[in-house]
Amino acid sequence: MLKFLLVVALFAGVVYAVAWTLERRRTLGKGNALPRRRPAAPPTKQVAPDDDEDFLRWLDRKRHKDSKDSKDGTDGQGQEPAAD
Repeated sequence: MLKFLLVVALFAGVVYAVAWTLERRRTLGKGNALPRRRPAAPPTKQVAPDDDEDFLRWLDRKRHKDSKDSKDGTDGQGQEPAAD
C-alpha cells in the first residue's frame, strides 16, 4: 500500500512539473513574465432606486400630486370619490 501511495505521489509531482513548465514556456514566449489581467470594471454608481435622480423626481411629483388631490377632495382624476 505504501508503494502505491509513493507511485501516485511521484506521478502527481511529475504531472505538476510538466504542466508548470509548459505554462512558463507559453507565458515567457510572449515576452512577459506573467499574463496580463484586464482591469476590473468599476462598480456602477446606482445601487438602489433611491439613488436614481429620475426616480426621486418622479416620486416627488407623485407625492405632491397626491397631496394636492387629497386637498381638493378628488380621487386624482378630477372626480369626487364614490361614497359607499
